[in-house]
Amino acid sequence: MFDFISHGKKFLIISGILLVISILALSIFGLKLGIDFKGGSILQVAYPEERPANSEIIEQLNPLNLGEIKIRSTGTNSVILRFIEISEEVHQQILDNLGDVQEEKYESVGPVIGREASRKARYAIVLSLIAIILYVTWAFRKLSRVLKKGESWRYGFGATIALAHDVLILLGFFAILGYFKGTEINVSFVTAILTVLGYSVNDTIVIYDRIRENFLLHRSKDMVGIINLSLNETITRSLNTSLTTIFVLLAIYLFGGEAIQSFILAMIIGVITGTWSSIAIASQFLLFKRKK
Repeated sequence: MFDFISHGKKFLIISGILLVISILALSIFGLKLGIDFKGGSILQVAYPEERPANSEIIEQLNPLNLGEIKIRSTGTNSVILRFIEISEEVHQQILDNLGDVQEEKYESVGPVIGREASRKARYAIVLSLIAIILYVTWAFRKLSRVLKKGESWRYGFGATIALAHDVLILLGFFAILGYFKGTEINVSFVTAILTVLGYSVNDTIVIYDRIRENFLLHRSKDMVGIINLSLNETITRSLNTSLTTIFVLLAIYLFGGEAIQSFILAMIIGVITGTWSSIAIASQFLLFKRKK
């Protein structure tokens, strides 16, 4: 039987290093917000033949005073253009200036709507964390009879700290990607975060549930022994579930198209950190401030 608890400090050091890197990345680089949050317009067009150079496209659009125009290629004859919020009249003028092109996608979001989306995204994440604390506390209420009053709250906070760990590392990873690769976050990224929260807490609850079963079954107060036993009983299930999920996500990432790559990448990182935090953070937290 592998002794997870004796390696607890090593696990925490690894997580601590990742958290420091993530916090520094968020502080220095910040997140590169997409038009869903900061407002603006995005237009994707396809040319019947090979597309012109970026400088030529900008020259065609200069008379319309669109401000800074960001151009990203999505193939041999397709481009994505990003610029300020525009009216429908200007939208049609852009298509006329570009010439013989086929419009594939167009979105325009005002700054007010962008700020509202950002505010609601923060509310959604915070409310999810509060709901998870309350649910886990209620689900493990019976442990108070075996150990001591209020024990279930320790499980609720342990799961939430693990989730905060996952979200911070995910945000830090995308802050680095945004700085070096220009990767932007949008509403689908928030969806990925909420999905990761659900996946991570599910993995944590499986381990916590086995710990609860072993406590109630053995009526033992050997916390270290019970946690080690429970982790060894669930580790194979956790790894198998995570690996099969990652294999599917990798297939979608490689063959699913560029439009969903950021979402899928966030899911992959979230599954990895969620599996790690269930073992390295959530389980270890149950021993925090306890007498040996």
